[in-house]
Formats: sequence, structure tokens, C-alpha cells
Amino acid sequence: MSAEIRNNQELHRFELDAGGDLAVAYYTLSPGIATFTHTEVPYALQGQGIASRLIRGALEQVRAQGLKVIPRCSFVSAYIARHPELGDLLA
Repeated sequence: MSAEIRNNQELHRFELDAGGDLAVAYYTLSPGIATFTHTEVPYALQGQGIASRLIRGALEQVRAQGLKVIPRCSFVSAYIARHPELGDLLA
């Protein structure tokens, strides 16, 4: 799933192209930590699971890099809370 999620390092965000619209999850990096600050999904795409797909793929990529996560974004925080298998990512 994470292959469709792009890490746009220049803009510090993960991106998911959803039918020509772009869903994004912004982050900042510090040594060993990715801090998710905000998730945006275009209004027309809300309620379709786009944000969940985006965050799942982003977290998979973060895990593959050996980073821990600080979820400053309420959506990311709630997503991790609903998926206890991701709890080990928390810093």
C-alpha cells in the first residue's frame, strides 16, 4: 500500500493522489523522530478512507526508516490509538 504514498521530502509531507486531488500529511524531522503536524484531505474526498490510507502508508515508510513518531496531528493520534499494532512507533 505504501508504494502509492509519496514522501515529498522537499515539502515535508507524504502525498496520496486520489483521483486528481491530493491528500497530504505534513511532518517535521528531528534525529530519529518524525512529528506529524497536519493531515489534509480535499473536502470532496472526505469520508472515503483516504486519510487512513495516507497515514497507514506514511507510518509504514516511517517504520521502514527506523524512525519514531510524535503525532501532533489529531487524526494521526486517533489513527494510532485505533491501531495498537502501531503503538511501538510512538516516541
